[in-house]
Amino acid sequence: RIITPLKDRYAAQVRTHYPATRELELRIVRQEARMPEAPGLAVFVPGFMADIVGELTLQARSSPDVNQASGVSVRMSIANYETLAANALRRALALGEREAVPRITDLEALVTGTSGKLELEYAGEERAEGAVVRGLVSRSIRGVFDAIVPLEGMASVVDSFQQGWKVEVAADMRATDYLDGLDEIPGLREAAALLAGGDSPERLAAAIEFLLEGLHLSNRLN
Repeated sequence: RIITPLKDRYAAQVRTHYPATRELELRIVRQEARMPEAPGLAVFVPGFMADIVGELTLQARSSPDVNQASGVSVRMSIANYETLAANALRRALALGEREAVPRITDLEALVTGTSGKLELEYAGEERAEGAVVRGLVSRSIRGVFDAIVPLEGMASVVDSFQQGWKVEVAADMRATDYLDGLDEIPGLREAAALLAGGDSPERLAAAIEFLLEGLHLSNRLN
């Protein structure tokens, strides 16, 4: 919106709009984001994690919990992309890893910043801002997972968990810890490799987290 005194000084009114697709949103994000850096440490954002960042903004733009008159700027996507990469970089520095790769557990770092960039409709005593944002994040993960992971290809992974397998994930776990026993779960390495964009432990760990969270949100895993 342009306030009336300012609008009066223009000879024309310009109507703008938000990107209509996730792909266009992410093109702007990659163009404008200022990525964190550390000497000797590469930062790699997997495609599915970038998609979740873009989808989060699209979900917010269609959510009844968000004041749509105030809008949801592309700046939120840019800030979330930078924050996600920074959180991965912090972990890589702390653990001495060779590559900083954002994972699903890093999405918790977006809750505070996202809350500050949205005007929520229903946040209050009954529903906190963080709960609204986490709901948007979960829907974003599920949307991206459904779009790029065929469930029929994950049947052997689900069967393994039904037979008693358990996996622990955490934001501060080393990537190599995710690979322990990976080959004991049929199909998980192959599915992770297709998404990872490389065979480094850090990239595989990110893909494993995404697959497990997607299966959980699809009601395939507890």
